[in-house]
Amino acid sequence: MEEQKLFELNLLIWLQIADLDHKMVLVRDKELAKHSITPRQMHILRLINALGEKAAISLIAKAMERKVDVVSRQAVGMEKDGLIKRIRVKPKSRLLKLELTDKGRELLKVSRFSDGMNQVSSILNEKELKQLHAVLDKLLTKLKQYDPATDIDRLF
Repeated sequence: MEEQKLFELNLLIWLQIADLDHKMVLVRDKELAKHSITPRQMHILRLINALGEKAAISLIAKAMERKVDVVSRQAVGMEKDGLIKRIRVKPKSRLLKLELTDKGRELLKVSRFSDGMNQVSSILNEKELKQLHAVLDKLLTKLKQYDPATDIDRLF
């Protein structure tokens, strides 16, 4: 019976995390809409910035766990919006590296601050925020190690 209660608690926690994620994305979406950018585009800008000279569509797709063609289409739109530049690695090459434009760099400053998230997290003190970060990091680390192809047999 004790194991059943643990399963129910796990389900409750995962549902709360899903609900929290959904609401956080909605808040962030509204904040970024003021700057005519989506959270996914902001994520791409942050990845390009972090990767620097190595910022290629294939690496960004891998980091985002998306298909290359999806990220490629996103990059075309972002280039049209003046957020990034797509540059051929070699003149006749199909490989492209991505660079931020001045407009893209300006928008990165916006990504570092979220009034909504700051208001929500203001109910936690510094110690609680550090504890929450540690627990979420622990869960994310384990989730990255999880392989449904090999671990599914344990469930049955």
